[in-house]
Amino acid sequence: MTAPNPASTSTVSDAALEQLRHVSTATLTTQLFKRGLRNVFLQGVAPLVKPEPGTPNLVGPAFTLRNIPAREDIDHVGIFQNPDHPQRKAVETAPAGSVLVQDCRGDRTVASVGSILALRLAKRGVAGMVSDGPVRDSGTIAALGLRIWCAGASAPLNLAKHHAVDLNVPIACGGVPVYPGDIVVGDADGVVIVPHEMAEEVACDAIEQERLEAFITERIESGLALRGTYPPNEETLAAYRVWCEQQAK
Repeated sequence: MTAPNPASTSTVSDAALEQLRHVSTATLTTQLFKRGLRNVFLQGVAPLVKPEPGTPNLVGPAFTLRNIPAREDIDHVGIFQNPDHPQRKAVETAPAGSVLVQDCRGDRTVASVGSILALRLAKRGVAGMVSDGPVRDSGTIAALGLRIWCAGASAPLNLAKHHAVDLNVPIACGGVPVYPGDIVVGDADGVVIVPHEMAEEVACDAIEQERLEAFITERIESGLALRGTYPPNEETLAAYRVWCEQQAK
């Protein structure tokens, strides 16, 4: 049975997406842990170019590409003559603002994309790409401005190990399940997958968590001990409410 695509029934608001651009993946893992989700942070995946402090996160709905192991009689360079080859088709059909997420089974020996395909994604307005495999032409890609989180760099082409088979189906990436339409959030630490149906409330609660933590940080910087401060007791929470009112003025 094909899993339902949550993005087909509703969309995440622009306001929630904007909130997710300004909270850390660490905060998001905490929020998702509170909701019972422990496996949401992609393992072995890092930004190709580490974001500067203050840079908004990569955020967008997942458009997925699944790869299986290559077979030599099928996966030869001639198959790229087919414009409907799944990898090419993914590059040409991932919607603007989405994040192309590739399941490469964690194989670090071959590339999952090269500079020309990355350039095409950038020209089409795709927000970024996430892969649990490496990229080739990494220096050229780094200069394109397309935001990529991946498993580093590797020169051999994808056909040496990968056979692209499916678009926009549930996949695994970095050991995490990714469903089409789930919200991808990437920062300097890595990538978190926020289930589509949780994105609105997670975004709101993440903003509140970081506001409270900013207040707590001020108090720790002033010399207060952890007890009663982190986590906050009722006295600290009362002081926090006053602080919020002052911040709003």
